[in-house]
Amino acid sequence: MHDHLKEKLSVLPEQPGCYLMKDKNGTVIYVGKAKVLKNRVRSYFTGTHDGKTLRLVNEIADFEYIVTSSNIEALILEMNLIKKYDPKYNVMLKDDKSYPFIKITAEEHPRLIITRKVKKDRGKYFGPYPNVQAANETKKLLDRMYPLRKCASLPNRACLYYHMGQCLAPCIYSVSEQQNKEIVEQIVRFLNGGHQDIKKELVEKMNKAAEALEFERAKEYRDQIAHIEAMMEKQKMTMKDFVNRDVFGYSYDKGWMCVQVFFIRQGKLIERDVSIFPLHQDPDEELLTFLGQFYSKENHFKPKEVILPLEVDGSLAEQLLQVPVIQPKRGKKKELVDLASKNAAIALKEKFYLIERDEERTVKAVENLGVALNIPTPHRIEAFDNSNIHGADPVSAMVVFIDGKPEKKEYRKYKIKTVKGPDDYESMREVVRRRYSRALKERLPLPDLVLIDGGKGHLAAVRDVLENELGLEIPLAGLVKDDKHRTSELIMGDPPQIVPLSRNSQEFYLLQRIQDEVHRFAITFHRQTRGKSLFQSALDHIPGVGEKRKKALLKHFGSLKNIKEATIEELQKAAIPRAVAEKIYEKLRE
Repeated sequence: MHDHLKEKLSVLPEQPGCYLMKDKNGTVIYVGKAKVLKNRVRSYFTGTHDGKTLRLVNEIADFEYIVTSSNIEALILEMNLIKKYDPKYNVMLKDDKSYPFIKITAEEHPRLIITRKVKKDRGKYFGPYPNVQAANETKKLLDRMYPLRKCASLPNRACLYYHMGQCLAPCIYSVSEQQNKEIVEQIVRFLNGGHQDIKKELVEKMNKAAEALEFERAKEYRDQIAHIEAMMEKQKMTMKDFVNRDVFGYSYDKGWMCVQVFFIRQGKLIERDVSIFPLHQDPDEELLTFLGQFYSKENHFKPKEVILPLEVDGSLAEQLLQVPVIQPKRGKKKELVDLASKNAAIALKEKFYLIERDEERTVKAVENLGVALNIPTPHRIEAFDNSNIHGADPVSAMVVFIDGKPEKKEYRKYKIKTVKGPDDYESMREVVRRRYSRALKERLPLPDLVLIDGGKGHLAAVRDVLENELGLEIPLAGLVKDDKHRTSELIMGDPPQIVPLSRNSQEFYLLQRIQDEVHRFAITFHRQTRGKSLFQSALDHIPGVGEKRKKALLKHFGSLKNIKEATIEELQKAAIPRAVAEKIYEKLRE
């Protein structure tokens, strides 16, 4: 441990607050909260840790802390800091899953629609539904039973829905506010769990219609009853009340945590959410952080009550969520919590194999690569490759791998600007110079390892730029291919030496993936550039011929050869003015 860290640890306050762990570049890599900052932050630098936390600790070069007046303030501050810094070791709920809702609009003549966004527009929202099909089926049933307006804008005449008895046709008839209000109240009663009462009313109406020999009307009531039964039988009742609630359960093992959420709506279990993530603090505190993030997302709405396990600080959760928090000790709700926790344990066990396999392919491979190269773990690797055909349209590309996984938003493409002819070494020099000059100027994160697709000459060229021109000391290695264009060797040093790696090791497979990816990215960019240059023909240099006329000519004649052979009159048939047609005719015959 560095001396400055020891000094900072010695003066930590015994108060609640948040702490920010930073790496050697000053980047925030983890944000945590603590009831007692002194105890929590010190715990990272003492004792033994599991693999995930050990990697975090090994990267910590500095830390900051912010003292708060209470635990709830620390929890809220932690949420805000995670949003601000997006630390790589914090769990970030980035799923874009959104559930459909049924909405009654607040228009003069209300409509029933399905939406995935809840807005403050005075509309009435019901849901969420487990999928859009369930929402559609419910809406179809309500459309049959209640004649609200169906059209988005009022037409000039009554539509088919009016003739089917499913709309009051406010487009041509006067529909009072009271009529609409009564229909909306009936729909709200149905969606709030009153379908059994409505079913009884329909049975009575059906019987009365049958007694009055109104068999068509009786058949309509019978069909509506059948639809209600079919719709409601698809979801098993789990609670006899109709309160909307979310039930949380969790399990943890081997430095990982799984949280399962059961969404109960109108007494029915409609959906569940599963999240698995690394565990860096106490499980009960990690769940509180998870709760704050979970309900800060637009697609997760707070229910009437939240049910949590007994181990969690319920009062703190209630202050955070501003909804009633229940922690049952027995009964149906306790069974639901236990069931959620049991499902979390099963999901965690099932995922361990895939997690461990992914770890072996990525993070552990990166660690082993660092050992083989005798450098610190290269968490961020940047790889370069050139692409051209006999010097034509030269381009280069860079890909970024972070902890063994591609970070595609950080990929970069480069058109070679200063090099004439097929000079691979100078092309590489130009690109590396441009990349890291900008990185220094804009204070972008620098890589822990630079990989070059090439041999000794490429390494020498890049080393000269990095060390002599830019003054950077970044580990540099070259990926050499065999005669079948496959990854063959990794070379490093000055003079370059072959780094002994087993062909069956995960670190070698990682290098293959990086080399294949940078080659694919460079080739794709080159093809795009070459395709554009191929499309640049003599037509581009003719006054009056722009993109539209060029496309019109190619569409009309099919090829540049046919355009060359065309007469002025034939060129005019492609909607080309005579003056421009004459210039095309002359230019193509030069």
